[in-house]
Amino acid sequence: MEQYYIVMLAFLAVIAVIDLFVGVSNDASNFLNSALGCRIASFRTTMWVASLGVLLGATFSSGMMEVARSGIFHPQMFSFSEIMVVFFAVMVADVILLDAFNSLGLPTSTTVSIVFELLGSAAAAAAWKLLDAGQSLGDLYTYINTSKSLGIVSGILISVVVAFISGAVIQYLARLLFSFRFEGMYRRIGAIYGAFSITAIIYFLVMKGAKGASFMRAEWIDWINANTSPILITLFVGFTILFQICISFFRINVFKIIILAGTFSLAFAFAGNDLVNFVGVPIAAWDSFKIWSAAQSPAETFMMGDLLKPATAATWMLLASGMVMVFTLWFSKKAHRVIQTSINLASTQTGEQEQFGASLPGRMIVRAAVGMGTVINQIMPGILQRGIASRFVPAPQEKGTIPLPFDYVRASINLVLSAILIASATSLQLPLSTTYVTFMVAMGSSFADGAWDRETAVYRISGVLTVISGWFITALCASSLAAAAATIVFWGGETAAVIMGLAAIAILVRSNLKKHEEESLAKQSAQRFTAPAIRTIIHTKSPANLCRTLDLLDEVVDGLLADRELALRSAKSEASEFFDQLSKDRSVYYRMAMMDKTPSKVDF
Repeated sequence: MEQYYIVMLAFLAVIAVIDLFVGVSNDASNFLNSALGCRIASFRTTMWVASLGVLLGATFSSGMMEVARSGIFHPQMFSFSEIMVVFFAVMVADVILLDAFNSLGLPTSTTVSIVFELLGSAAAAAAWKLLDAGQSLGDLYTYINTSKSLGIVSGILISVVVAFISGAVIQYLARLLFSFRFEGMYRRIGAIYGAFSITAIIYFLVMKGAKGASFMRAEWIDWINANTSPILITLFVGFTILFQICISFFRINVFKIIILAGTFSLAFAFAGNDLVNFVGVPIAAWDSFKIWSAAQSPAETFMMGDLLKPATAATWMLLASGMVMVFTLWFSKKAHRVIQTSINLASTQTGEQEQFGASLPGRMIVRAAVGMGTVINQIMPGILQRGIASRFVPAPQEKGTIPLPFDYVRASINLVLSAILIASATSLQLPLSTTYVTFMVAMGSSFADGAWDRETAVYRISGVLTVISGWFITALCASSLAAAAATIVFWGGETAAVIMGLAAIAILVRSNLKKHEEESLAKQSAQRFTAPAIRTIIHTKSPANLCRTLDLLDEVVDGLLADRELALRSAKSEASEFFDQLSKDRSVYYRMAMMDKTPSKVDF
C-alpha cells in the first residue's frame, strides 16, 4: 500500500510542475502588462526584473501553505487515504481547467480555482464517507471549514469592488495632479511621488510580509515591528532626496525606477500569494505522507489531525517552484497571449479592432453611466468642469513615436496599487486573487483616465463582464470537476487514479509543448510597421484573402441555390470572422502613418 501512495506523490510532483507552468501562463499578465504596455523598458529588462521578483517572492509564501492544509476543510475528519484522494483530485482538475482557459486566451483566477477545487473534492470525499457509513448527507457541513472558506470567498469578491474603486479614485487624483502633459509637474513633485511609491512597496511587501518568509527569524520580525515608524520616515526622506538629485542633476527618468520597482513588487507579491495555488496541495500531500509514515498506522483509519499544526515549507522547495515559474515567464507562448488580452482591454488606443464584441449588459451600463454623467455636468459649475477637463486632455501623438496603451502615470498606479493590495492580503495569510486585483485596478484606472470613450466603452465593459463571468464559471467548473475526479478515484481505486494522472499529464504536455504559429510578445513589442514590411504583408495576404473571399461567395451561392439554411448560417458566421480578421490586419496599415524609422524618447 505504501508504494501506491509513493506513486501518487510522484504524480502530484509532476502535475505540480505542469500546474506551475499552466498557472503562471495564466497569471503572467498580472505583473507584466503595465510595464510592457507603457514600454518604459525593453522586453528583456522587464522580464529580468519580473523574474527576480518571482524568485524572491516565492520564499515569502510559506505562511500561505496553511490554506491547502486546513483552510477549506477540517483535516481531522478525514483519514490519510481519503486526504490523499482529495489532494490528487484537486491537482488533476486544476491543471486541466486552467489549461482550458489559457487556450482561450482568457485571464482567470487560480485562487478561485484552487479554493473551489478543494471545496468540491473535500465535499465529494465527505459525501462518499457518509454514504458508505449509512449516514445522512446533512452532516456534510461538519467536514468543511465553513468560516474560513466563506472568509476567503467573500474576500475575493470584495476585492473586485475595492480594486476597481481604488484604481479609479487614485488614478483620477493622480491625473488631476500630473495631467497628460506631466513633464512640468514631474520636475516639482516627481521625487515625492517616487519616494512615496517605493516606501509603500517596501512597507507592504517586505515589512508586512516578513512573517511569511521561510528564512525569517522571530527576533528579526520583532525588531521590524518595533521600529516601523523610524524605518518608514528614513526611507521616505532618503528616497525623496535621492530622486530629486536624479531629476535635477542627472535627468534620470524616475518613472522608470517606479515602474520597474512596481513590476518587481507585483511579481514578488504574486509569487508570495499565489504559489500556494500551484504547489500548496502537493506540499500538503507530502506532509501528510510523512505524518502517516511516522505513525505506522493503517491508511484507512489514521486521521489527519496533525495537519492543523503550523508548519513551514522548506526553502529549497519554494526556490525550486520559483525557478519553474521564471522558466515559464520566458518560454510560455500562452503567457504572452494572455498578456496581450489584458493590455488590449486597458489600452487608451481606440482606433483598432476591439477584442470583445458589444453585449446588452455592456450597452445598458454605458447608457446609465452617460445619463449619470449628464446629471453631474448640469450640477457642477462650468469653471470647475473646464478646469478638470483641461487636466484630462490627452497629449498630442508626435509623429515617429509608438502609440502606447497607457502612459507612465497610469502604469505606475496599476503596479504599485496592485502590489500593495496583494501584499496586504498575503500578510494576513488571505489567498487573494491576483488576477481579480490587477485586472480590476487596470480597468478602474483606465476608466478614470478617459480611456473608455463612448465609442469603445461598450466593448471594454463587455470584455470586463466576459472575463469576470469566466471567473465565476471557473468556480462552478472547478468544484464540479474536482468532485467528479475524487468520486472516480474512490470508485475505481488505484487503477482509476493512475489512468487519470497519466491522462492529465498527457493532455497538458501535448497542449503546452506543441508549436504555435503566433509570434512571441517580445517580437510584437519590438515590431516596426515600416512601408517595406507592409508591402511584404500585402503581397503575401492579398492573394490568400481574395481566394478566401471567393470560397465564401461560392458557399453562399451554393446554399442559396440548394435552399440549405444551415449552410447559409455557417457561411455567414465564417464571413463575419473573416471580416473581423481583415479589420484587425488593416489596422496595421493605418498605424503605419503614425510611425517613423526611429521612435522619439521622452526626456525629462
